[in-house]
Amino acid sequence: MVVSVAENKQDAEYHRYAGADQVIRPRQALGRALGNKATLSVTRKLQETIELGDDFELAEILVEKNSDLAGQTLAELKLPRELGITVNGIWSNGEFSPAPEPNTRIDANTILLVAGNHEALQEVKSRTISPMTPGSEQVIVAGYGVVGQAVIDVLETNDVSPTVVDITEDDRVDITGDINQQETLSESGVENASVVVLALDADTTTMYATVAIEELAPDIEVITRVNDVENTAKLYRAGAEYVLALSTVTGRMVSSVLLEDEEGLTPETQLEVLTPETQFEIIRTTAPELVGRTLKESAVRNRTGATVVAIERNGELLTNPGAGSVIKGNDRLIVTGSDDAVNAFITTFR
Repeated sequence: MVVSVAENKQDAEYHRYAGADQVIRPRQALGRALGNKATLSVTRKLQETIELGDDFELAEILVEKNSDLAGQTLAELKLPRELGITVNGIWSNGEFSPAPEPNTRIDANTILLVAGNHEALQEVKSRTISPMTPGSEQVIVAGYGVVGQAVIDVLETNDVSPTVVDITEDDRVDITGDINQQETLSESGVENASVVVLALDADTTTMYATVAIEELAPDIEVITRVNDVENTAKLYRAGAEYVLALSTVTGRMVSSVLLEDEEGLTPETQLEVLTPETQFEIIRTTAPELVGRTLKESAVRNRTGATVVAIERNGELLTNPGAGSVIKGNDRLIVTGSDDAVNAFITTFR
């Protein structure tokens, strides 16, 4: 099977003519993910969740500055008791922590991976939003390439009309100039905006732009793409609130296609990538090495850093399995964590 990576729709057609069996477009997927994050910040509605079963979903939620949740510990939030919500992991400054302890403090710009029913997730989202200043709903999109255009499409579909900045003139570009220049930033109205999406081609340019924006408008939410996953932590340190790497999205999309196409898979080797467009990797898989043992006996989290958030058994979804849950032969597990953690789980237990 031949899998190719195309930058845009036109290129994808040529790839198919050249004999590619599957063509993926990770830049467009990345742009949609960033656009959804920006839309959520402005509309305040939780739109993108991962449905795992009836009335059970996963979502990643950014804790904004000055929101109700910022600065509290998980124990103080009482999410499991009040809403039936489970916090399965957090990203903070580019570092992943699986199943954080109750005394973990949730700082501003932490990303939570939470599980529960949709209404409860929406309630959690409402508590993670900082008060919005009237008239600050403006969104700025810097970069009008494939990623930027996908961001704009999502925003406009949700009735959000962004201000578009690019170095090159275009009918859809509102401001032509270098986003790193203070003159361009001021002209874009960044000091009065609520969100800026950096959809720039070069990681270095993105980092410089993030620093410049944080200096000029420290309260704005900066959502960025990055090419190299190793630069993710650097962008968080520079002041970005949400960062998603093109290399991560590409790798997960390729894996998903290849896994779907594999022939001769036995029930013991099935694996599915549920979504490539999040900070957390989420898979559905069997785990032969766990059969007959409890999660505690297997020390899944200690050995791999991954978390089993649900078990599919005989057509039913068992959510939030405890340490004493015994894995049976036909079980399929929903597992989440960082890319390294999930890969460690696959290597260890499949």
